[in-house]
Amino acid sequence: MMDEMNNAMRKPETVKALEELGRVQLSKSFFMREFLYSEISQIEGIPNIPDDPELAIAAGKNLCENVLEPLQDALGRISIRSAYRSCEVNAKGVGRYNCASNESNYAAHIWDRRDKNGYMGATACIIVTSFIPYYERTKDWTALAWWIYDQIKGYAEMQFFPKYAAFNIRWHEDPNYPKSIYSYVENPHTKSRGYLTNKNMDNFTGSHAEFYQDFIRDLKK
Repeated sequence: MMDEMNNAMRKPETVKALEELGRVQLSKSFFMREFLYSEISQIEGIPNIPDDPELAIAAGKNLCENVLEPLQDALGRISIRSAYRSCEVNAKGVGRYNCASNESNYAAHIWDRRDKNGYMGATACIIVTSFIPYYERTKDWTALAWWIYDQIKGYAEMQFFPKYAAFNIRWHEDPNYPKSIYSYVENPHTKSRGYLTNKNMDNFTGSHAEFYQDFIRDLKK
């Protein structure tokens, strides 16, 4: 037990220790380093380093293995826009850089804090590169949203943004977490913003292939 305690990864306080954290392989394609970049951290001079690296790594591995890898295997390269935020970085962003409160970001962007129910989780904001041409032509972000909803069972929730149809995608430890899709972009089919689906909506079950079949057809050309 004492050896396990001594071997526990502590919060990096040196360049070497931070390099070691960055080298942790979360899945076959992803390493911890690419999830630590933050514009808020860079501009505000606040280190974006987890207080609990082991919890951050565990949550990140689940996000990568259960969500990002299957997505990348099917649709090609994904670009990480932002992901992990320390409590200090996120707190700086509340009210200034459109960050939600720390408490609502536990087990989301703040990977190294469990949520109020004791579950871990992790969120990353990503771009699916292969989707950009279709999105720029059609402005139909729902094609990607519904494809992920039907095909990537490990995701917990998504929120879509206008530029390149970038979106937050979350993995959550609770197997009964209520899945949802939300967007700040107008839905071209309904001309509205907000929830595309959640557990209280009629479209929560069934196939949604009609919304993404054109995108998949274009992808195979």
